[in-house]
Amino acid sequence: MNNLLYKQKRALRSRLTRRLLLQYIISLALYIALLAGLFLVAWFIVHQRIWYSNDPLYQLLRGAEFFLLPISALLGWVGITYYFFFRPLRYLDELVTAAEELANPTDTPILLRTELKAVQDELNLVRERSIRHAALAKEAEQRKNDLIVYLAHDLKTPLTSVIGYLSLLQDEPQLSQQMRERYTGIALSKAQRLEDLINEFFEITRFNLTTLELAPERIHLSLMAQQIASEFYPVLAEKGLTWELDIEPDIELFCDPDKLARVFDNLIRNAVNYSYPRTPIQLTLHRSSNGVTIYVRNHGKTIPPDKLNRIFEQFFRLDSSRSSSTGGAGLGLAIAKEIVELHGGTIRAGSEDESIYFNVFLPYKSSSDKTQGA
Repeated sequence: MNNLLYKQKRALRSRLTRRLLLQYIISLALYIALLAGLFLVAWFIVHQRIWYSNDPLYQLLRGAEFFLLPISALLGWVGITYYFFFRPLRYLDELVTAAEELANPTDTPILLRTELKAVQDELNLVRERSIRHAALAKEAEQRKNDLIVYLAHDLKTPLTSVIGYLSLLQDEPQLSQQMRERYTGIALSKAQRLEDLINEFFEITRFNLTTLELAPERIHLSLMAQQIASEFYPVLAEKGLTWELDIEPDIELFCDPDKLARVFDNLIRNAVNYSYPRTPIQLTLHRSSNGVTIYVRNHGKTIPPDKLNRIFEQFFRLDSSRSSSTGGAGLGLAIAKEIVELHGGTIRAGSEDESIYFNVFLPYKSSSDKTQGA
């Protein structure tokens, strides 16, 4: 890609150079033709009359006959060359000014002279990308700052509860065994939530400072999906949810098993967090001629289109109330999207009629994969 851009820029510079050189040559040719035409006209006019040697005008014309044409040609060549020599310098001045504008881009487009239109278009593309990236970076930074404030608030709530219940256990030695067990259970639950929040802080740091890399190998994808689904039975039972599994057997895929397990985990956890009680969660795994499709669907509040468009953004959480019991750092779906795209696949989300679904497509990587999918 970089090599292609380099070749395009070289072609652009070559076209501009050829255009200037051609204009220079044409200008010289036109000047010489004009000078020759004027000389012929002057010669014709002069030979329309009889000249005498003692005529002063005749003496002047005789002297000019040997010097006028060469001097005129020389002066014309100097003038044209001077013009075309300083013309690229004027281009350079405009480009320097345009580069200064790129350092602090504004909504006003960069305007160059007609000969530099191709350069102008390229600079405006760079300007638009710079403005867009700056806006995205500012928005991401603001979201991260907001999230840290949210998490700091959420950290304080369980920590206060842990300290409060442990203080009760310490200050009230006469508490019954039943009350002690109850207070201990609540303190343990809040401490576990505190641990989850701290892990989310580490997740944020790791996601921003590292780049995900794949370690692919051939795996039995059907078996992995069944195992992950079985691990969620206690979580589903706690919230009154059930599985609707449709996993096609004997699907193999060349992929990173740890990263792909994380995709399953993030999608299922999202379905659990945003499901109505006592509703099913659907998990489907099917293969086609060119890849594998993973489908996760749950019954929950319909996601508005504006939020659905941002669902894969870093630090974005559907739970605007920032409940301490549901929702995470807003990285799960962003990480899932990055992992899927690193595998060359696609992931999309949809929501309608009080249901939310995610559709993941993972392509086969080799001929043996395609054999498995046939």
